[in-house]
Amino acid sequence: MNHNNNEDLEKQLPDYDTTTSTSPTILSDSGVVNQELSWKQDDPENPHNWSKKYRWLFTLVVSSLVISSAFGSSIVSGDRTGVMNEFHVSSTVSALQVSLMVCGFGVGPILWSPLSETVGRKPVYIFALGIYIIFNIPCALAKNIGTLLVCRFLAGFFASVSLTLAGGTISDLFPTHERGAAIAYFAAAPYSGPVIGPIVGGWVSVGTHSWRWIYWVNMIFAFVMWVVICFLPETYSPVLLQRRQGNDSLIENLKKNFDIQMILIRPFKLLITEPALLLMSLYVSIIYALLYGFFGSYPIIFGDIFGMNSGFVGLMFIGVIIGVIFALLLAPYWEKRYKNSQQTPEERLPAMMFCAPLIPISLFIFGWTSHAHWVGPAIAGIPFGLGMVMVYYAANNYIIDCSTTYAASALAAKTVVRSGGGAAFPLFIGPMYSNLGTQWASTVLAFISLVILPIPFAFHKWGPSIRARTAAKEAAEEQKFEKF
Repeated sequence: MNHNNNEDLEKQLPDYDTTTSTSPTILSDSGVVNQELSWKQDDPENPHNWSKKYRWLFTLVVSSLVISSAFGSSIVSGDRTGVMNEFHVSSTVSALQVSLMVCGFGVGPILWSPLSETVGRKPVYIFALGIYIIFNIPCALAKNIGTLLVCRFLAGFFASVSLTLAGGTISDLFPTHERGAAIAYFAAAPYSGPVIGPIVGGWVSVGTHSWRWIYWVNMIFAFVMWVVICFLPETYSPVLLQRRQGNDSLIENLKKNFDIQMILIRPFKLLITEPALLLMSLYVSIIYALLYGFFGSYPIIFGDIFGMNSGFVGLMFIGVIIGVIFALLLAPYWEKRYKNSQQTPEERLPAMMFCAPLIPISLFIFGWTSHAHWVGPAIAGIPFGLGMVMVYYAANNYIIDCSTTYAASALAAKTVVRSGGGAAFPLFIGPMYSNLGTQWASTVLAFISLVILPIPFAFHKWGPSIRARTAAKEAAEEQKFEKF
């Protein structure tokens, strides 16, 4: 894999020249377009030159969009029995409300990223999030379980636009040397939303005694975010330049280079040919799956064992939120450490190596204190939240740094694998904890996280040689890419 030591973690996204009028060659997010673009120095229409305060406000908004979508996937776990009782289905079928929406998260990115490069970020946000809002209505009014589950998958498909485009939007706003802090804080959003969901959903269920109101509340949150994004400007530079120059050929060229077959195939091909991508995606997938597994295990431990209602069960996720906050406080340290290093991809991994052991530690605490006092498993969420975000942050950066040319396709592949894990775990966590008991079920999960623990250490030691062996293959792919 090719690597430029001077490039930062956002290599997968287009970077526009803000210091000269020279026309650099730009690689689109989807990896399908080579287009000559340029901004004049200090051009006020260049998003990089917008005020720092406004760009950070924009970052807050798109991060909130991600939280909103991820929140929607887990809020239904705040009432695990309502759907079971009304439609007379098992807990596993009820858990499909979470799993199918997360499946939609895995499918949507394949479409939304290249589409945003054809028409711009804003129209795609407005269209997809608008449809997502609408699909909450049949969920809330569903008369049978089939309608509910189909609409949940479609809701996830359209809600995934936030997870897909938010990183690109932030890249549109910040030049490479300024993006580190923005991306570091944004990295927590995909994991904060799922944790907040059960807290809100639990109290909505307690207050209204209806699982349907959970969907109405989710729709209101999504609608508020949709209104906010409607008032924000476009950030994608090719579209901005086309509008200013009145030159339709730019967008026409983007459309001509929109090769859907290549977009669909490349992420999966990279998974097969790139060991770093495959193993890091597997690692992130397992951590993501463990988080979604908590939506099944928390009600068992805090609800069934300690007798808490849905509202208080949701509050137990505050421990995970505290861990996420600690991760946000640590991220600038690791970012500074990386910038002071040789800036090889492997220099991204010490953060992961340092924090990854917290995952199995937290699971052992979670399981083996589950019958003593509720404080034990509640506190276990703190090291889990810290380890989870730092693992994601480091693994994401490592994938990007290793995959300079096809980083967006690599990230799409990672998203598909990650969503698969998040969708699968809620389906068997409940039966697993019921059959094995809380201690041994948690121990099994802890050992799974121990098995994958050597991955970052191995790549830290042998990563350069692995990348050297695959460099020739990527060079051949680049030559093939230039033909499109």
